Formats: sequence, structure tokens, C-alpha cells
Amino acid sequence: MTLALSLARAQQGRTGENPAVGCVLVKDNAIIGQGATSDGGRPHAETNALQVAGRQARGATAYVTLEPCSHYGQTGPCADALIAAGIARCVIAVIDPDPRVHWRGAALLQEAGIDTVVGEGAEQAYQINTDFFARVSG
Repeated sequence: MTLALSLARAQQGRTGENPAVGCVLVKDNAIIGQGATSDGGRPHAETNALQVAGRQARGATAYVTLEPCSHYGQTGPCADALIAAGIARCVIAVIDPDPRVHWRGAALLQEAGIDTVVGEGAEQAYQINTDFFARVSG
């Protein structure tokens, strides 16, 4: 999670209205993919990390600094992409306050049989995106 938080922190102020998110994929104690939300907000961190990992993502653990999105916007849901990639576990730092996502991304992962843990690195993840949290939580 430390690396995912570092990736997110490096993108602060570069992701438009989207939050700065980091994602690291780990399998057999090795990093197989990593990514952050791209400049302007797209692609999302999970998409970037999955692109690096490719088929190696099957059975991996994803460390994500914000709950994977679960709605269709300008891109498809990251939760669906993680499920399709076959990850086995997802560690989420903090739940997304956006009502289109709030606990739905985590629920999708759990319903797909993915071991989902929330809270590791939550304070740091929140600090990275305080503006996003304030805006979305209203």
C-alpha cells in the first residue's frame, strides 16, 4: 500500500476533477503492475496497473488507494476490470464518497468472490485527496 500511496501522491493536482489514485498489483511477493490515475483523470490507476500486468494479474492482490469505481462514465468500471482480470484479493485504503460508487465497488468485488479488505493506509489516502473528499461529500 505504501507504493500505491506514493504513486497517488505523485499525481496530486494532475488528475482534473478525479482523485489521485494509486494501484499496485502483487503476485508471489513480486510487483507485477503499478499505475496511477493519469494526467487529466483518465485512464484510472487500476486500468494502468492492469495494462502493465496483463495476464499475470490472475490470482494477484490489488492495493488501491481509493475504492474502485463501479459506474459507467467516460470509462467502464474499474471494479469490473479487476474482476475480469481475475484478481484474488483487493486491499482498499478508503471507500469512495461519490454516491455512484460508495461501497458498490467493494460489494462488486466481494460478490465476485474476491477477498476485499478496507482501511489499510486510509488516513494517508484521505490526505492525498482532501479536496476531492470535501467536494464529493459536500
